[in-house]
Amino acid sequence: MSIQGKRIALMIEDEYQILEGWYPYLRLTEAGAKVTVIGSGTKTSYLSKEEYPMDADASASDVSPNDFDGVIVPGGFAPDNMRLHKPMINLVKGIYDQGKMTAAICHGGWILASAGAVKGRRVTGYAPIEDDVVNAGGIWVSDQAAVVDGNVITSRTPPDLPAFTKAIIGYFEK
Repeated sequence: MSIQGKRIALMIEDEYQILEGWYPYLRLTEAGAKVTVIGSGTKTSYLSKEEYPMDADASASDVSPNDFDGVIVPGGFAPDNMRLHKPMINLVKGIYDQGKMTAAICHGGWILASAGAVKGRRVTGYAPIEDDVVNAGGIWVSDQAAVVDGNVITSRTPPDLPAFTKAIIGYFEK
């Protein structure tokens, strides 16, 4: 499996779920992608819920959707923090609006909902965000580890990470 040269933005903020940040970063880097960690710009390093740091390569206001082939939003409580920073939502919206791969796991679907990327799409995520996704026009799927609907890829929780990253790699290998 190779996605050599694909440019993927990995959104990050404090209280990210450690596996949902690091697993895609490491797996996609291993597959040949250039993964760029994008923060809100409030600091240069963000802490997981377990206080494990992830350094940002850039802030959302310093990059453009044109810089990337796709975006991943990990979960944890980070998406709640991301929603406070409009440039983060705008970056995800811009990537989605250009028809590029737009992925989220767990609570990450909150950002997809805020970015208008779930309307009319089959999506999954952590069960407590179902109402938000449905209210944003998404079609909730609860029984699949990874759901691919066009350029939108979603997943539920850390045990689904292998299916999630396999779906992302498969998307780019087409």
